[in-house]
Amino acid sequence: MSNISDNVKHLREEIATAAAHAGRDPEEIKLMAVTKTQPAAAVNQAIAAGVTLLGENRAQELCARYEEYDKHPGMEIHFIGHLQTNKVKMILGKISLVQSVSSLRLAEEISKQSAAAGISTDLLLEINIGGEESKGGVPPEETEQLARQIALLPAVRLCGLMAIPPIWEENGVGERYFAGMQEIQVDIRGKKIDNVSMDILSMGMSDDFAAAIKHGSTMVRVGTAIFGYRHRK
Repeated sequence: MSNISDNVKHLREEIATAAAHAGRDPEEIKLMAVTKTQPAAAVNQAIAAGVTLLGENRAQELCARYEEYDKHPGMEIHFIGHLQTNKVKMILGKISLVQSVSSLRLAEEISKQSAAAGISTDLLLEINIGGEESKGGVPPEETEQLARQIALLPAVRLCGLMAIPPIWEENGVGERYFAGMQEIQVDIRGKKIDNVSMDILSMGMSDDFAAAIKHGSTMVRVGTAIFGYRHRK
């Protein structure tokens, strides 16, 4: 069985090494434990090992496990999967940020439900950086327009960008996707849009986070390298 505590320790070391190679401070980069299909007991082991950020893919899974988590001050949960508008109300109050926003309709529903609950919810725009038909996300050329529309909504704040680039096997080939994301981040930041910050660049997973860190990632989303291979359902 995978030793979750050791895995977290090794990951932090690898993140620090990647940051050093990129001339960056490791403290700039947050480690997210992606919890998809994992039992609460395994997630709690990651929390005990010092993980303070969880990434949830499914609304039903989050709600089923939420009360079992060993929550403590400073711990955050982000929603990173496809979110249907009719599931927004289920997760608000449990998560602090939705990373997978790719339409004005979803942002409007999060805004509406957040305002009704008297809370503010942070958002990231998910960018379809590889232009893949099988994946959600905003086309890069539409990022600024959607950012400006979301900036006008109450009870939400746009804090940055997220991407799941195409799978790439040849060494170095996929870096252009991370470089492209960094360019979008810099461009939107330069527009100085009210109620929009580009502080978060969420990209990089178990197999490619070093390349993502090289291109400015501030948050790496790791599942397999922490928990081992998924429990299939």
